[in-house]
Amino acid sequence: MTTQLPHEKGFHISWDQIHRDSRALAWRLDNHGPDDGAWKAVVAITRGGMAPAMIVARELDIRTVDTISVVSYHSGGGKADERREAKVLKGPDADLMGDGEGVLIIDDLVDSGKTLELVRTLYPKAHFATVYAKPEGEPMVDTFITGVSQDTWIFFPWDMALQYVDPYRGKD
Repeated sequence: MTTQLPHEKGFHISWDQIHRDSRALAWRLDNHGPDDGAWKAVVAITRGGMAPAMIVARELDIRTVDTISVVSYHSGGGKADERREAKVLKGPDADLMGDGEGVLIIDDLVDSGKTLELVRTLYPKAHFATVYAKPEGEPMVDTFITGVSQDTWIFFPWDMALQYVDPYRGKD
């Protein structure tokens, strides 16, 4: 039995694709806010949620945009994909947020759901939306566009370089 490497079951997202999917997310959220269908603010979960949040805010003409920074993956040595307990590094404006009523909280992906679980405890009345969702995290998100399997590795455009890479197995 061989172990698959992340790129062997990879889902590569281009800038065009994230833009199209984020616009689709905006259209799905349009007229579903608690204030006659309107949303009062967009909060991006950094860093992956920033591009989708910007697109959603533009499409829905929401001018109040903030961020929440949550870290839940190990970085700086060791395994880059090793999970740890999620913690908030920077929160959004407290006066804006309250309990989250009328606020869209946007991320690129819900994977295990740990990040959204933490943020949901802080803002229980917010609406949580992601562009992509894995089954383990789906219960934490209110709206998403595309579901992918739990063992799929998503390659986002901000993590990629446009250059030739030799095939993992074999030769061209």
